[in-house]
Amino acid sequence: MKTAVIQFPGSNCDGDALHAAQLLLDDGAQFVWHTEAGLPDGTELVFLPGGFSYGDHLRSGAIAARSPIMQAVKAHAERGGFVLGVCNGFQVLTESGLLPGALSRNRDLHFMCRPVHLRVENASTAFTGAYTKGQVIEVPIAHGEGNYYADPETIARLEGNGQVVFRYADNPNGSLNDIAGIVNERGNVLGMMPHPERAVEALLGSEDGRGLFSSLARAGTPAQAPA
Repeated sequence: MKTAVIQFPGSNCDGDALHAAQLLLDDGAQFVWHTEAGLPDGTELVFLPGGFSYGDHLRSGAIAARSPIMQAVKAHAERGGFVLGVCNGFQVLTESGLLPGALSRNRDLHFMCRPVHLRVENASTAFTGAYTKGQVIEVPIAHGEGNYYADPETIARLEGNGQVVFRYADNPNGSLNDIAGIVNERGNVLGMMPHPERAVEALLGSEDGRGLFSSLARAGTPAQAPA
């Protein structure tokens, strides 16, 4: 699956994202700098990595969401292409309107960096097909603003549509309904705070993140509408 990893000023998980993509999806996966106007030809997956884009000025992800490349990312998503946003990437997705809700300061106002357990709530998406519903996986977090919030109507819609795909088994940050990751209604855009790309090799302490990438590999080429 041809993969583009977007780099913003302040990205610090871009190398991890590229390594996981090259290891499990596309040995030719490449970086794309945020000032580019378009994605490489044939891109199937756009990976928005973690970090502190623009130093988290204004709000986490707020400036990155307005970078030139995001117009191409939005167009890619609208055509049905896959988009994965992890940690700061999730924040960029909410700030850009590709996913609903917002991420705010952790409940205890501390940066958190440790393994957490996630429950797979929906194993029918392109990102989770290699898992089973109810499966508990171990994936690390590393964030200060991972507290997911949305209005009651949006939460009800996410829950009713099966758009909550990952839920914390032991909520570390105060996220409503223990939400750790969601997809859009179409199911081709996933945002999650934990880092699956940091759990793809035993040396890293867990290989449970491999399932996300093998799910995408199994899903194959996304069905995209004409550009």
